[in-house]
Amino acid sequence: MKALRQASDKFAVTLSLLCTVHCLILPLMVVLLPSLAALPLNDERFHVWMLVAVIPASIFALAMGCKQHKHYRLLVLGFIGLLLLILAVLLGEDVVGEWGEKFMTVLGAGFVAVGHLWNYRLCQHQSDCPCPDAENQ
Repeated sequence: MKALRQASDKFAVTLSLLCTVHCLILPLMVVLLPSLAALPLNDERFHVWMLVAVIPASIFALAMGCKQHKHYRLLVLGFIGLLLLILAVLLGEDVVGEWGEKFMTVLGAGFVAVGHLWNYRLCQHQSDCPCPDAENQ
């Protein structure tokens, strides 16, 4: 179970970084490599599918970490990030503008990533970790 939680943490951090790269670097890449404009990467469906992947992985990993370590700030931090990501998709460019959407997405992805990184490192840096197999790392 611990390996699954840690894999979920890594997966969620990777997806958060992918969201950030998508928001910040994709416009630059389209300018530098115009053929990328033909790909459906700037479509709103991309954001929805990222949420479909991020939400269950984040909720699972953060809830399991919170259950094991009793560090509720990780759960709160992750849920703030998820809420920002969801609001960025729901409000979109029409309500908050392009830069508002990017800001909310990057900030939300950052919150999610930091929450998962802290969650992942708790077992590795605590000698009294209640997780099974903590001493085998």
